Amino acid sequence: MLDCASFPDQRQTLIKTRLLQDGRVVCAHLAAELGVSEHTIRRDLQELASQGVCKKVYGGAVNVVADPPGLAERIQLTGAEKQKLGRASAQLLRDGDCVFVDSGSTNMAIAKAISQQQAITFVTHVPEIAVELLKLAHCEVILLGGKLNRKIGASVGPTTIRQLETMYFDQCLLGACALDPEEGVTVFDFDDAEFKRTIVKQSSEVIVALTQDKLGAVAKHRVMPVSEISTLVLAGASVPGVLAKLAQSSVNIVQAD
Repeated sequence: MLDCASFPDQRQTLIKTRLLQDGRVVCAHLAAELGVSEHTIRRDLQELASQGVCKKVYGGAVNVVADPPGLAERIQLTGAEKQKLGRASAQLLRDGDCVFVDSGSTNMAIAKAISQQQAITFVTHVPEIAVELLKLAHCEVILLGGKLNRKIGASVGPTTIRQLETMYFDQCLLGACALDPEEGVTVFDFDDAEFKRTIVKQSSEVIVALTQDKLGAVAKHRVMPVSEISTLVLAGASVPGVLAKLAQSSVNIVQAD
């Protein structure tokens, strides 16, 4: 049996395990379970946060995700999980709708999975996604302009936001760097977060497709709470504790095959 009260390394190993299982930990619960003070647990969390393992939040801590490489590199690395998410998300799109497609390699996988038979108006601020959507013979494609953010692979500045605010969307495919049931959708870039909030405001339905590594974690900037997501598309063996909390919310969860 681990002597977690006496050895901080053992406590911190257990905390890491809980973070992987549940996406977050609560100081009071850990203190009671391990027979130590909440101050001791907070000190452990501070140490783990300094290592980049977690992010401290009120009452505990949540997982963090690593800042990803640029969009072009992420598209090249697209694997089976994103392809599953792409197929499942593409089936949610409806003929005749106006759909905004946000930046992200998962959203590129969705664009690649859309049927050639569909007739949809797509709006995007991502040149690479616009080129992919142009392959769909019955779809109209509108590309928003502005200064391109090299890391995101899209334009997200004030010029693009002004264009976005003149449009309304039946659905949007929103990109996310991380999602936690309590912290909501988060991203790494400040301007990207502001842009995404505008997308959500202009959209009747918000669809978020997430790989397993982004679930039960946080990035730097909050976009919106989970309650504003209409449909969450997941693939793989997702974090059980996070799924249980999401099941209690109003979000519709679709499991990709």
